[in-house]
Amino acid sequence: MESSIFRFILRHSRRQQVLLLVITLASFPFLYASLELPKKIVNEAISGKNIPAEMFGVPLDQVRYLLILSGLFLALVVVNGWFKYQINTMKGRLGERMLRRLRYELYVRILRFPLPRFRKVSSGELIPMITAEVEPLGGFIGDAIALPVFQGGTLLVYLAFIFMQDPVLGAAAVSLYPFQGWLIPRLQRKVNQLGKQRVRTMRQISDRIGETVAGIGEVHTHDTSAWHKADLAHRLGDVYDIRFEIYQRKFFIKFLNNFINQLTPFFFYAIGGYLVIKGQLSFGALVAVLAAYKDLASPWKELLDWYQLKEDTRIKYEQVVEQFQVPDLLDDRLLEEDPAGDIRITGRLALDHVQFGEETGAKPLDDVSGEIELDRHTAVVAVGAGGEELAQIVARVLLPTAGRIRLNGEDYLCLPESVTGRRVAYVGSSPYLFSAPLFENLVYGLRHRPLRPDPDADPARRKRRTAEAQMSGNTDRDIRADWIDYEAAGCTGPEDLVERIRDVLRLVDLDADVYSFGLNRTVDPQRRPDVAARVLAAREAVTDLLTDPKMGQLVERFDPERFNTNATVAENLLFGTPVGSAFATDTLAENPYMLHVLDKTGLSERFLDAGRRVAETMLELFSGLPQGHEFFERFSFIGFAELPEYQAILAHAGKDGLDRLRPDERTRLMSLPFKVIPARHRLGLLDDKAIARLLEARRVFARDLPADLRGAVEFFDPRVYNAAATIQDNILFGKLVYGQAQVQVRVGRMMAKLVDDLQLRELIVEVGLDHPVGVGGSRLTSAQRQKAALARALLKNPDLLVLGDATSSLDSASEARVHAAIRKHRQGRGLLWVVHRAGHARSFDRVIVLNGGRVAEEGRSVELDKPGTLLHELMGAD
Repeated sequence: MESSIFRFILRHSRRQQVLLLVITLASFPFLYASLELPKKIVNEAISGKNIPAEMFGVPLDQVRYLLILSGLFLALVVVNGWFKYQINTMKGRLGERMLRRLRYELYVRILRFPLPRFRKVSSGELIPMITAEVEPLGGFIGDAIALPVFQGGTLLVYLAFIFMQDPVLGAAAVSLYPFQGWLIPRLQRKVNQLGKQRVRTMRQISDRIGETVAGIGEVHTHDTSAWHKADLAHRLGDVYDIRFEIYQRKFFIKFLNNFINQLTPFFFYAIGGYLVIKGQLSFGALVAVLAAYKDLASPWKELLDWYQLKEDTRIKYEQVVEQFQVPDLLDDRLLEEDPAGDIRITGRLALDHVQFGEETGAKPLDDVSGEIELDRHTAVVAVGAGGEELAQIVARVLLPTAGRIRLNGEDYLCLPESVTGRRVAYVGSSPYLFSAPLFENLVYGLRHRPLRPDPDADPARRKRRTAEAQMSGNTDRDIRADWIDYEAAGCTGPEDLVERIRDVLRLVDLDADVYSFGLNRTVDPQRRPDVAARVLAAREAVTDLLTDPKMGQLVERFDPERFNTNATVAENLLFGTPVGSAFATDTLAENPYMLHVLDKTGLSERFLDAGRRVAETMLELFSGLPQGHEFFERFSFIGFAELPEYQAILAHAGKDGLDRLRPDERTRLMSLPFKVIPARHRLGLLDDKAIARLLEARRVFARDLPADLRGAVEFFDPRVYNAAATIQDNILFGKLVYGQAQVQVRVGRMMAKLVDDLQLRELIVEVGLDHPVGVGGSRLTSAQRQKAALARALLKNPDLLVLGDATSSLDSASEARVHAAIRKHRQGRGLLWVVHRAGHARSFDRVIVLNGGRVAEEGRSVELDKPGTLLHELMGAD
């Protein structure tokens, strides 16, 4: 990257800057004419000198002459305004393009950081640099050259005009500029130092905040929130002190400038007035000079502001570049080069005295030599460190700090990522998943280049965006194009890909989890009518199955004429699934329409009394339990923190009666009965009369529902797919009966058999692929994350699969299945596996044993599994 902001500007925007300069210089004659014309208007047209006047051979009287000159002045105003508009527009566009280029370059730099670099710098430092810290640079880049030229040229035009009127006045106008030019940089120097200090301190704060977010569990575990708050407050105090001192110095500079600028009018009034009185200067000339000086202050102020901005921007740019000038950056060729032909990773991989480690720290790998046959399976057993590092070096995730690696005699480390990233796959012990649906994470390893254009793209819009990307130095590849390499996955298109994904999910033992995801997802029947139709067919089949008395007692179906005792009171009243927040259970007691329905059916007071009884019961049962007790989550409608509030409400009701409660207290009590499930919460709140009223309220709710709220509820209808309910709820169309032994297991078996009989499992798994995995895969268990990463690696059919302790989170049975399945699937193809149990190495063709970062033993497992060997000792300790 360029070391200075001006080198960056000239390198990437020289032509645009020259064009800006040409337009800027072209505007100066018109600016000078706009200064000269008022003098002519006052001295000739208004004073009546040289009247009648003549213009282009046409005689003009005084009034016409005045009107023509005034019209010319207006035309010059428009022309000067047009020049400013064009210049400002060009500056803005140029600044935004250059800012886009800079951010893109910094992001590409991050992609080129070697992996160890991320142990020294956190995302909390890098992200603000690319987003917030470089934001002011965009505005400056557009102004960097054009603004000082425009404002400086404007200043010179004004000064030239003043000198043309009277040299003495011109000298008065410029007399203090040398003093300001000498003083301002000296005052600014300390501000620059404070600016650097402020940037460094803010980066430290960003880093601290990032650490807190990443380690929030440890904060709560060790009760250190007070320490973290004090630490942040101290650092914010440092920033406050720095910024306040900057303000003081900047405002002093402005005060000094303003004071000096006000001295010049004193000279003008005194000297100019004297010259007019003595007849040595015309009155019109003095008026024009005063008007010019009034405008003279603006460009001088702009130049001073530009100087301060330049210094601030220079500091920001240099400090950002300093963080991204990493000496061991990956060669850009490794990321960009895409050699022709199909280069495969086969044959032998020879490691020659390979080392890895930081200069001053321990070396996880120290002088490792050996060969890895890329058509066989090799296990790595590591005592201490070294196993994961060896796997990452073989997978080209890490580069060794010393030594060589050759692929069939060629330098393996010089292969571009377009080869290694497609033909080699790596999964570590802590894989990362992106915040996207599971499907997007699985096909992530198939997205290298756009292969098919977006069929729905607007050609004109695409052409414009491509041109803008190119002018900004960004890649012009279309993110909306189809990037998936179906051929690499062994597929011909999207349909084959889904089938291939299902096979891989079974291979890594993740298919049952994705099936569960699918059962608990909603589907839009407008977009997937095939899913809705087959789910409705499954619902009919469940209806037939539930006619069996043994099965029928497991599920209570939804019936418009019956109250479902295993559903909440809210679900019974709505007889549907809320869409959005309008009829969410927690806020139903605040909903005006629901309150209207309760009033109309005479249930309001009954709900209020029921809420009182529920609150009394909850307080009686749970007030003695400690915070965080599992019963609060399983049984209570009131959280631990809310207990005192309800205690106060009940005390108020006991003293003054329920009818004297405040509106917010009534709402709190009335919200409780909505959450009651009669079959589960045996509170004796509902008798036959109350149930009849609730059914009447259900009918009133649906019948009178306003048009603007009809989309807020998906009503239960045995013939219609409920878009707001999950696939499982749509199939069952009811609630599991509370209290039945192993009801979830028995219904789960029934559902699984039904789904298989109707050949619906594959479709549900496909829906499950839309399951969002959360930030970093946080919505998956650690075992599911490892399985998903294994599936992602297998999906791209690599020549060499490198696994670094990639099944450590799996239970023993699942781990055994996954190991056997992957070994069988990779038969005849390269597999390097860092196993966390030495016993797993028995079935591998070859075993490498690392001890202290060095190769202790190497050979076939049957040869090494003998008394006296390190491998035998490790296997015996498993």
